Amino acid sequence: MTSLDHDQKSHATVRPLTVEDVAWMRELFTERWGGVVSVSRGVAHDTTALPGFVALLDGERAGVATYRIDGGECELVTLDSVREGAGVGTALVDAVAGAARAAGAVRLWLVTTNDNLRALRFYQRYGFDLVAVHRDAVARSRELKPSIPETGLDGIPLRHEIELELPSNPGGVSRTRSPGC
Repeated sequence: MTSLDHDQKSHATVRPLTVEDVAWMRELFTERWGGVVSVSRGVAHDTTALPGFVALLDGERAGVATYRIDGGECELVTLDSVREGAGVGTALVDAVAGAARAAGAVRLWLVTTNDNLRALRFYQRYGFDLVAVHRDAVARSRELKPSIPETGLDGIPLRHEIELELPSNPGGVSRTRSPGC
C-alpha cells in the first residue's frame, strides 16, 4: 500500500463494545468463524463475554475486536473487519493497544492460524513479531470447538497456531507500526 492509498482511506471511529452490539457480533462471528467461541493456546473464549471495541465507518459497524487482560498480558482474541482496506483493523488494534497500556499490560499478543495469510500480513505490517509456531495446535483446538474445518482459507490445511506479539517499550505496550498500515 502506498502512502497515497493510506491517506485516502476512510477514517474509522472506534468505541467500546456494548451489549447492543452483541447480537450483531454473534451474527458476524457465526457467519465468518462458525460461532462466538474462539480458541487460542488451548483455551476457549466466549467472545461475547469479552471486552472489546467496535469500529464505525459512516455511522455503520465496520469491525470488532475483543481482548482479554491477564496480569501484565493482553491477548487480542478476535479482530474482524467488515470493510477491509479502510483502516478498520488498524483503528481496532490501536484501541486494544491503548486499553492494554491503560491496564498496565506490557505484552500484547495474539494467535492466528497458518492459513490466515491476510492476517499474518496485516499484523506484521502493523509491527507484530512472530514469536512461536505451535505445531498441530489446531487439532487440539478442535476438541474445544469441533466446527473448526480441516481446510482453511485458500485451501490451506488448517493445522498450526501462529503466535505474534507487539514489541513493547519500557513504558508499556508499543503501538509502533510500519508507515503504510
